[in-house]
Amino acid sequence: MIEVLDGVHETVLYRYMKGVCIYHNVENVNYPIHWHTALEIIMPYRSPYTVEINNHMITFDVGDIFLIPPGTLHKLYSPKEGERLIALFDSSLISNLLGLETIIHLLNPYKFIKYEETPTLANELHSYLKEIEDEYFSRKPFNNLRIYSLFIQLFASLGRANIKANSEFSNISQNNLNKYIEDFLYVCNYINDHCTENITVDTLASLTGFSKYHFSRLFKQFIGMSWYNYLLTRRIMYAEKLLTKPNITITEVAMASGFNSLSTFNRVFKEFKHRTPSEYKSLSVDKNNHTK
Repeated sequence: MIEVLDGVHETVLYRYMKGVCIYHNVENVNYPIHWHTALEIIMPYRSPYTVEINNHMITFDVGDIFLIPPGTLHKLYSPKEGERLIALFDSSLISNLLGLETIIHLLNPYKFIKYEETPTLANELHSYLKEIEDEYFSRKPFNNLRIYSLFIQLFASLGRANIKANSEFSNISQNNLNKYIEDFLYVCNYINDHCTENITVDTLASLTGFSKYHFSRLFKQFIGMSWYNYLLTRRIMYAEKLLTKPNITITEVAMASGFNSLSTFNRVFKEFKHRTPSEYKSLSVDKNNHTK
Protein backbone atom coordinates (compact mmCIF):
# COMPACT_ATOMS: atom_id res chain seq x y z
CA MET A 1 0.00 0.00 0.00
CA ILE A 2 2.92 2.36 0.66
CA GLU A 3 4.42 3.02 -2.76
CA VAL A 4 6.98 5.80 -2.17
CA LEU A 5 8.68 6.14 1.22
CA ASP A 6 11.59 8.57 1.65
CA GLY A 7 12.88 8.09 5.19
CA VAL A 8 9.58 8.31 7.08
CA HIS A 9 7.79 10.56 4.58
CA GLU A 10 5.28 8.78 2.36
CA THR A 11 4.35 10.42 -0.91
CA VAL A 12 0.77 9.42 -1.64
CA LEU A 13 0.21 8.73 -5.34
CA TYR A 14 -3.29 9.85 -6.31
CA ARG A 15 -3.48 7.79 -9.48
CA TYR A 16 -7.19 7.91 -10.21
CA MET A 17 -8.69 10.95 -8.45
CA LYS A 18 -7.10 14.21 -7.31
CA GLY A 19 -6.56 14.17 -3.55
CA VAL A 20 -8.35 10.87 -2.94
CA CYS A 21 -6.95 7.36 -2.67
CA ILE A 22 -9.16 4.46 -1.52
CA TYR A 23 -7.94 0.95 -0.70
CA HIS A 24 -10.08 -2.08 0.01
CA ASN A 25 -7.18 -3.56 1.91
CA VAL A 26 -6.77 -7.27 2.66
CA GLU A 27 -2.97 -7.33 2.94
CA ASN A 28 -1.29 -9.11 5.83
CA VAL A 29 1.48 -6.50 5.92
CA ASN A 30 2.80 -4.28 8.70
CA TYR A 31 3.77 -0.78 7.58
CA PRO A 32 6.78 0.99 9.18
CA ILE A 33 6.71 4.37 10.86
CA HIS A 34 5.71 7.03 8.35
CA TRP A 35 3.73 10.22 7.81
CA HIS A 36 2.00 11.89 4.90
CA THR A 37 0.12 15.08 4.15
CA ALA A 38 -3.17 13.22 3.69
CA LEU A 39 -5.79 12.51 6.32
CA GLU A 40 -6.02 8.74 6.78
CA ILE A 41 -9.22 6.94 7.77
CA ILE A 42 -9.29 3.23 8.60
CA MET A 43 -12.52 1.27 8.94
CA PRO A 44 -12.29 -2.52 9.53
CA TYR A 45 -14.76 -4.77 7.73
CA ARG A 46 -13.38 -8.01 9.12
CA SER A 47 -10.93 -8.53 12.01
CA PRO A 48 -9.41 -5.82 14.24
CA TYR A 49 -6.60 -3.52 13.13
CA THR A 50 -3.83 -1.85 15.14
CA VAL A 51 -2.16 1.55 14.82
CA GLU A 52 0.80 2.84 16.81
CA ILE A 53 0.98 6.60 17.45
CA ASN A 54 3.30 8.30 19.97
CA ASN A 55 4.45 4.87 21.21
CA HIS A 56 0.83 4.04 22.05
CA MET A 57 -0.83 0.98 20.50
CA ILE A 58 -4.53 1.35 19.63
CA THR A 59 -6.54 -1.65 18.42
CA PHE A 60 -9.99 -1.13 16.96
CA ASP A 61 -12.61 -3.56 15.70
CA VAL A 62 -15.35 -3.89 13.12
CA GLY A 63 -17.79 -1.01 13.61
CA ASP A 64 -15.07 1.34 14.85
CA ILE A 65 -13.45 4.09 12.77
CA PHE A 66 -9.95 5.48 13.24
CA LEU A 67 -8.71 8.81 11.87
CA ILE A 68 -5.06 9.87 11.59
CA PRO A 69 -4.48 13.60 10.94
CA PRO A 70 -2.01 14.83 8.30
CA GLY A 71 1.61 14.90 9.42
CA THR A 72 1.23 12.32 12.19
CA LEU A 73 3.94 9.68 12.54
CA HIS A 74 2.32 6.25 12.78
CA LYS A 75 2.80 2.52 12.21
CA LEU A 76 0.20 0.03 10.98
CA TYR A 77 -0.11 -3.58 12.17
CA SER A 78 -2.25 -6.02 10.22
CA PRO A 79 -3.84 -9.23 11.53
CA LYS A 80 -3.11 -12.52 9.75
CA GLU A 81 -6.50 -12.35 8.10
CA GLY A 82 -8.76 -9.36 7.70
CA GLU A 83 -10.36 -6.75 5.50
CA ARG A 84 -10.65 -2.99 5.91
CA LEU A 85 -11.24 0.27 4.11
CA ILE A 86 -8.29 2.66 4.11
CA ALA A 87 -9.00 6.13 2.77
CA LEU A 88 -6.41 8.85 2.15
CA PHE A 89 -7.75 12.35 1.55
CA ASP A 90 -5.91 15.60 0.85
CA SER A 91 -8.04 17.98 2.93
CA SER A 92 -6.26 21.01 1.41
CA LEU A 93 -8.64 20.57 -1.55
CA ILE A 94 -11.45 22.00 0.61
CA SER A 95 -9.36 23.94 3.16
CA ASN A 96 -11.06 27.21 2.28
CA LEU A 97 -14.28 26.02 3.93
CA LEU A 98 -14.82 27.80 7.25
CA GLY A 99 -14.11 25.50 10.19
CA LEU A 100 -12.51 22.65 8.27
CA GLU A 101 -8.94 23.32 9.40
CA THR A 102 -10.13 23.51 13.00
CA ILE A 103 -11.96 20.18 12.69
CA ILE A 104 -8.82 18.54 11.22
CA HIS A 105 -6.77 20.04 14.03
CA LEU A 106 -9.13 18.67 16.70
CA LEU A 107 -8.42 15.15 15.44
CA ASN A 108 -4.87 15.34 16.87
CA PRO A 109 -3.09 13.16 17.79
CA TYR A 110 -5.79 10.79 16.46
CA LYS A 111 -9.55 10.27 16.61
CA PHE A 112 -10.97 6.93 17.66
CA ILE A 113 -14.68 6.58 16.93
CA LYS A 114 -15.66 3.61 19.08
CA TYR A 115 -18.98 2.07 18.09
CA GLU A 116 -19.99 1.01 21.58
CA GLU A 117 -19.49 4.57 22.88
CA THR A 118 -20.99 6.59 19.98
CA PRO A 119 -23.01 4.19 17.80
CA THR A 120 -24.99 6.95 16.05
CA LEU A 121 -21.85 8.81 14.94
CA ALA A 122 -20.07 5.56 14.01
CA ASN A 123 -23.00 4.45 11.85
CA GLU A 124 -23.20 7.88 10.19
CA LEU A 125 -19.49 7.92 9.31
CA HIS A 126 -19.63 4.28 8.22
CA SER A 127 -22.41 5.19 5.77
CA TYR A 128 -20.38 8.07 4.29
CA LEU A 129 -17.23 5.98 3.96
CA LYS A 130 -19.00 3.02 2.39
CA GLU A 131 -20.57 5.33 -0.20
CA ILE A 132 -17.18 6.98 -0.82
CA GLU A 133 -15.70 3.54 -1.50
CA ASP A 134 -18.57 2.52 -3.79
CA GLU A 135 -18.35 5.78 -5.76
CA TYR A 136 -14.55 5.57 -6.03
CA PHE A 137 -14.59 2.14 -7.64
CA SER A 138 -17.75 2.73 -9.69
CA ARG A 139 -15.96 5.09 -12.11
CA LYS A 140 -19.30 6.84 -12.69
CA PRO A 141 -19.31 10.32 -14.27
CA PHE A 142 -18.78 13.13 -11.73
CA ASN A 143 -18.05 10.66 -8.92
CA ASN A 144 -15.27 12.99 -7.78
CA LEU A 145 -17.85 15.66 -6.95
CA ARG A 146 -19.93 13.13 -5.06
CA ILE A 147 -16.89 11.92 -3.12
CA TYR A 148 -15.75 15.43 -2.17
CA SER A 149 -19.28 16.24 -0.96
CA LEU A 150 -19.34 13.07 1.16
CA PHE A 151 -16.04 14.01 2.80
CA ILE A 152 -17.49 17.45 3.60
CA GLN A 153 -20.52 15.79 5.22
CA LEU A 154 -18.19 13.52 7.18
CA PHE A 155 -16.22 16.51 8.52
CA ALA A 156 -19.43 18.35 9.42
CA SER A 157 -20.59 15.33 11.44
CA LEU A 158 -17.23 15.16 13.23
CA GLY A 159 -17.38 18.89 14.03
CA ARG A 160 -20.91 18.70 15.39
CA ALA A 161 -20.08 15.63 17.47
CA ASN A 162 -17.04 17.36 18.96
CA ILE A 163 -19.03 20.45 19.99
CA LYS A 164 -21.90 18.34 21.33
CA ALA A 165 -19.49 16.25 23.39
CA ASN A 166 -17.89 19.33 24.96
CA SER A 167 -20.93 21.57 25.46
CA GLU A 168 -24.06 21.77 27.55
CA PHE A 169 -26.81 23.30 25.43
CA SER A 170 -29.66 23.32 27.93
CA ASN A 171 -29.19 26.97 28.94
CA ILE A 172 -28.17 28.30 25.53
CA SER A 173 -30.71 29.43 22.92
CA GLN A 174 -30.28 28.18 19.37
CA ASN A 175 -29.45 31.69 18.13
CA ASN A 176 -26.76 32.16 20.77
CA LEU A 177 -25.47 28.64 20.17
CA ASN A 178 -24.98 29.32 16.46
CA LYS A 179 -23.31 32.66 17.22
CA TYR A 180 -20.93 31.07 19.76
CA ILE A 181 -19.94 28.37 17.27
CA GLU A 182 -19.23 30.99 14.59
CA ASP A 183 -17.28 33.12 17.09
CA PHE A 184 -15.05 30.31 18.24
CA LEU A 185 -14.45 28.91 14.78
CA TYR A 186 -13.35 32.43 13.81
CA VAL A 187 -11.00 32.52 16.81
CA CYS A 188 -9.60 29.10 15.89
CA ASN A 189 -8.96 30.25 12.33
CA TYR A 190 -7.25 33.36 13.69
CA ILE A 191 -4.98 31.19 15.84
CA ASN A 192 -4.31 28.91 12.86
CA ASP A 193 -3.15 31.90 10.80
CA HIS A 194 -1.16 33.66 13.56
CA CYS A 195 0.11 30.79 15.75
CA THR A 196 3.76 31.82 15.41
CA GLU A 197 3.00 35.32 16.72
CA ASN A 198 2.65 36.56 20.30
CA ILE A 199 -1.06 35.85 20.82
CA THR A 200 -2.65 36.81 24.15
CA VAL A 201 -6.02 36.04 25.68
CA ASP A 202 -6.81 39.77 25.51
CA THR A 203 -6.42 39.71 21.74
CA LEU A 204 -8.60 36.63 21.31
CA ALA A 205 -11.30 37.78 23.72
CA SER A 206 -11.53 41.09 21.86
CA LEU A 207 -12.34 39.19 18.65
CA THR A 208 -15.53 37.88 20.25
CA GLY A 209 -16.47 40.81 22.49
CA PHE A 210 -16.37 38.61 25.60
CA SER A 211 -14.48 39.29 28.81
CA LYS A 212 -11.27 37.28 29.26
CA TYR A 213 -12.92 35.03 31.83
CA HIS A 214 -16.07 34.46 29.77
CA PHE A 215 -14.02 33.86 26.62
CA SER A 216 -11.70 31.32 28.28
CA ARG A 217 -14.60 29.39 29.81
CA LEU A 218 -16.67 29.26 26.61
CA PHE A 219 -13.70 28.43 24.35
CA LYS A 220 -12.88 25.36 26.43
CA GLN A 221 -16.55 24.40 26.60
CA PHE A 222 -17.03 24.51 22.82
CA ILE A 223 -13.62 23.42 21.51
CA GLY A 224 -12.74 20.90 24.21
CA MET A 225 -9.41 22.39 25.25
CA SER A 226 -8.11 25.72 26.53
CA TRP A 227 -7.25 28.41 24.00
CA TYR A 228 -3.61 28.16 25.11
CA ASN A 229 -3.43 24.41 24.50
CA TYR A 230 -5.02 24.96 21.11
CA LEU A 231 -2.33 27.56 20.36
CA LEU A 232 0.45 25.21 21.51
CA THR A 233 -0.80 22.35 19.35
CA ARG A 234 -0.87 24.63 16.32
CA ARG A 235 2.70 25.71 17.04
CA ILE A 236 3.79 22.09 17.37
CA MET A 237 2.13 21.25 14.04
CA TYR A 238 3.97 24.17 12.45
CA ALA A 239 7.25 23.02 14.02
CA GLU A 240 6.78 19.48 12.71
CA LYS A 241 6.78 20.77 9.13
CA LEU A 242 9.98 22.73 9.74
CA LEU A 243 11.71 19.76 11.37
CA THR A 244 11.41 17.80 8.12
CA LYS A 245 13.71 20.31 6.44
CA PRO A 246 17.37 19.24 6.66
CA ASN A 247 19.01 22.70 6.70
CA ILE A 248 17.32 24.25 9.73
CA THR A 249 18.45 23.89 13.36
CA ILE A 250 16.28 22.97 16.33
CA THR A 251 16.79 26.46 17.78
CA GLU A 252 15.69 28.06 14.52
CA VAL A 253 12.60 25.84 14.46
CA ALA A 254 11.74 26.82 18.04
CA MET A 255 11.98 30.54 17.35
CA ALA A 256 10.15 30.32 14.01
CA SER A 257 7.30 28.38 15.63
CA GLY A 258 6.55 31.04 18.22
CA PHE A 259 8.39 29.65 21.25
CA ASN A 260 10.49 32.15 23.20
CA SER A 261 13.03 29.62 24.45
CA LEU A 262 14.57 26.36 23.28
CA SER A 263 13.93 24.67 26.62
CA THR A 264 10.21 25.47 26.47
CA PHE A 265 10.02 24.18 22.91
CA ASN A 266 11.79 20.94 23.81
CA ARG A 267 9.52 20.36 26.82
CA VAL A 268 6.24 21.13 25.02
CA PHE A 269 7.20 19.16 21.90
CA LYS A 270 8.00 16.06 23.93
CA GLU A 271 4.75 16.39 25.88
CA PHE A 272 2.76 16.44 22.64
CA LYS A 273 4.77 14.07 20.43
CA HIS A 274 6.38 11.75 22.99
CA ARG A 275 9.79 12.27 21.42
CA THR A 276 12.22 15.17 21.45
CA PRO A 277 12.53 17.56 18.48
CA SER A 278 15.96 16.08 17.77
CA GLU A 279 14.55 12.54 17.69
CA TYR A 280 11.72 13.66 15.43
CA LYS A 281 14.12 15.47 13.10
CA SER A 282 16.47 12.49 12.89
CA LEU A 283 13.53 10.36 11.71
CA SER A 284 12.18 12.93 9.30
CA VAL A 285 15.41 13.76 7.48
CA ASP A 286 16.56 10.16 7.10
CA LYS A 287 17.11 9.90 3.37
CA ASN A 288 17.19 6.14 3.05
CA ASN A 289 14.61 5.41 0.34
CA HIS A 290 12.17 2.55 0.63
CA THR A 291 9.58 1.43 -1.85
CA LYS A 292 6.71 -0.96 -1.18
